[in-house]
Amino acid sequence: MTLDANIVIAYLAGEQSVIDMLSQWRAAGSPLFLSTIAEAEVLSFSGWTAEERRATEAFLQDGFTSIVFDRSIARLAADIRRDTKIKLPDAAIAATALFTHTPLVTRNQRDFKGVSGLTVLAV
Repeated sequence: MTLDANIVIAYLAGEQSVIDMLSQWRAAGSPLFLSTIAEAEVLSFSGWTAEERRATEAFLQDGFTSIVFDRSIARLAADIRRDTKIKLPDAAIAATALFTHTPLVTRNQRDFKGVSGLTVLAV
């Protein structure tokens, strides 16, 4: 599964349904991918203490396989933006899901409407 930033944020906020879902996927051995773009979105929250920020960074590092926004994914994202006109961060996250051949788990299904070949799991 490739996770949108809003799923990670819901997990960090303690939303039990999201915690249960991620726990089930981990227990089943499902890979959990996180785009470096989604990671930047999560870490951009300005309300954390230094300790909360460090804990979040550790959680992201230990809990997910980081997928770097490299040239291949950038080109996929560019194709998506040309075809759908979605924002660059969303295009990058969608491109990551396509690159990893995994469904995208998100709370904003409409953001990814029209991305060809993308499977979206709305939570």
